[in-house]
Amino acid sequence: MNALTQGAHHVGLTVADLEQSAAFFTELLGWNEMARNENYPAIFVSDGSVMITLWALKEEPSVAFDRRSNIGLHHLAIRVADDSALDVIHQKLVANDIQVEFAPEPLNGGPVRHMMCYDPSGIRIEFIWPGA
Repeated sequence: MNALTQGAHHVGLTVADLEQSAAFFTELLGWNEMARNENYPAIFVSDGSVMITLWALKEEPSVAFDRRSNIGLHHLAIRVADDSALDVIHQKLVANDIQVEFAPEPLNGGPVRHMMCYDPSGIRIEFIWPGA
């Protein structure tokens, strides 16, 4: 069967601090800010392959999201160009006090390598290099 879709156009994430989350993507990861919508408010960022819409939280959540007990985004996986990019990202995250769940490591024995961190709003983000 032929798929009727063609991959992800964008991912929308609700964040606690819009500017801080935008800086995570633009300043730490080198993404580009594509646009802003001050009325919503939202900031749109892209690495050239995928766009992420960062939406400002309107009300404080009554319960923080827990990937083990809530329905929703378990994590966002972002592909990196090569093995060294994964290490550079890890170094930048550590240097900027971003919570890292685990450092770059082989996935299921490799050659795939990945790492996991939490963005400033606590959203779990995986960086993954699929191997040679």
